Amino acid sequence: MRSVFWVAAFGRHPLRTHYIERRSLFTLMKCLFFSALLALTTAALPLTSHAAALDTPLTCNESGHQFIADLAQQQLIDPKPTRVESNSINAFSPTRGADLTAYGFHVFAVVGYEKDDPMFRVGDGEPVARSAYGVVVFGGESKVQNALTEAGSTAIVHRVAPLITAIFCKRS
Repeated sequence: MRSVFWVAAFGRHPLRTHYIERRSLFTLMKCLFFSALLALTTAALPLTSHAAALDTPLTCNESGHQFIADLAQQQLIDPKPTRVESNSINAFSPTRGADLTAYGFHVFAVVGYEKDDPMFRVGDGEPVARSAYGVVVFGGESKVQNALTEAGSTAIVHRVAPLITAIFCKRS
């Protein structure tokens, strides 16, 4: 049985009243349990996400196969391409919980291609290069170019759309 207390709200309208319900021990235990469960879940969330900075591989010193295979092995990208362009560039999506960055910019797509490699699908047109890889980031072209120049990267910067820029490495 619930115990209810009637309390007059002094200093307010005289006809307004408030009821305060005394909670049972079981109700307080449930509240405490769910609060602890919420705190543990919140604390564990950073452990389930994978953060990775892709600055080092984007200095253009590895192959498209090595770049994509390393990210797939670390489970940072889905190993199956989500899109294949006519120039054979394969687009890969970051996995859920993967927080990829390149030179401080958030990565939302990873791209790559290597000729005669079964990891990649071939497009309808002429391949862009024998080996190519890169990322697509949120950021303006000039800001991305400045970040790459400061880091000494030889990667190509290409504007995809307003505030969306590709950072690209290719070998002929």
